[in-house]
Amino acid sequence: MKKTPIDQQLVERNIAKLRIENVGQASIREIVALVNLIEEEGSEKFVRMEMGVPGLPPAQVGTDAEIEALKSGVASRYPMMDGIKPLKYEASRFVKSFMNVDVNPAGCIPTVGSMQGTYAALLVASNLDPKKDTALFIDPGFPVQKQQMLVMGHKYETFDVFNYRGQKLREKLESFLSKGNINSIIYSNPNNPSWICFTEEELQIIGELANKYDVIVMEDLAYFAMDFRKDLYTPGQAPFQATVARYTDNFVLFVSSSKIFSYAGQRCGMMIISDALFNRDYDNLKTRFDSNTFGNTVVLRVLYTLSSGTSHSAQYALAAMFKAASDGQFNFVQQIKEYGEKAKIMKEIFQKHGFYIVYEKDGEELVGDGFYFTIGYPGMTGEQLLANLLYYGVSAITLKNTGSEKEGLRACVSHVYRNQFEDLDKRLEQFAADFPVN
Repeated sequence: MKKTPIDQQLVERNIAKLRIENVGQASIREIVALVNLIEEEGSEKFVRMEMGVPGLPPAQVGTDAEIEALKSGVASRYPMMDGIKPLKYEASRFVKSFMNVDVNPAGCIPTVGSMQGTYAALLVASNLDPKKDTALFIDPGFPVQKQQMLVMGHKYETFDVFNYRGQKLREKLESFLSKGNINSIIYSNPNNPSWICFTEEELQIIGELANKYDVIVMEDLAYFAMDFRKDLYTPGQAPFQATVARYTDNFVLFVSSSKIFSYAGQRCGMMIISDALFNRDYDNLKTRFDSNTFGNTVVLRVLYTLSSGTSHSAQYALAAMFKAASDGQFNFVQQIKEYGEKAKIMKEIFQKHGFYIVYEKDGEELVGDGFYFTIGYPGMTGEQLLANLLYYGVSAITLKNTGSEKEGLRACVSHVYRNQFEDLDKRLEQFAADFPVN
């Protein structure tokens, strides 16, 4: 048995303790639990790349506003189901300032993180038309959204977009939409995990097909304005965050405070529903939910039964962060560029030791540096690579977990600290020596 930075028996003992049958197929939370146990029992710390959580301090403007809200006594009062007025107004203004999209404040709904928003939207979309019982995920993507579909017992289909960029995307999407059973299209942009970003051409294709086949596009903007190849922070001026909302009225956008404002712990995000969709009547909603419009069903039927509102004080925090950003007083993009800078360095370290970037191209150009990147190693599947790297104190998740058809791992940079780069370099050097590429 080779001597590795992490004792192999320690790793295997804790895999057995958690009853993980195949560590290469383990979920994000299982990997988190496994590494926690190994670190608690052993003396070495991992280079942790498995969990997509923020690694920067929360935005001070939000913290200050929430403290003031709590001092004013909001904790004793339920918020309105559709959100406090200052947040709805500032969310609408933020979308206009950084996306150049007009949305009425009525359609700006706070949710307990974007995850609650996607759950509610997917649930309602699956009940709009009895014939349209299937959602379509453009993968790779956030694995938990498919878990949401599993929990709801609803159908979905997926495809890996890597080989269908540009005009190829139209034909691929039509091969699904033409069946008549698709109710929604879901994707993230920038993409988790590949970090590719859809072009305006591709977003126009998605929007046009959404109009043609009357399906809802759900655009997950968890990494809003984090395509650092462009400077996306100048309120009211181009370039703007790319969005399908310029090409269809059949959209729901999810804007998270977790990554862009490092405000993940307070679980407050926004669901942005287009004016046309928010006010649209569906006969089946009356039958299924005793409701009528898409917006009323989301807010007064689904969100109400899920949580009876979103944290009152956190709504004031998010309103303050949106306002400061739109006023030009809070350059949130500048603060989070640290992720891109770390990704660039980490990619170089991995590539120096024989690893390669799996999703290397974003259309015709190199993929940007951001919150995630993807790695592979010659001669190993993603499952084998993950299992082997654990002995070297490096954790990640497999691309298979994200719906990718490619072999490799998703690496998140947020909780890898600069003082760990030297250690990462040494561990990968030993890994490459122990697993030489022929």
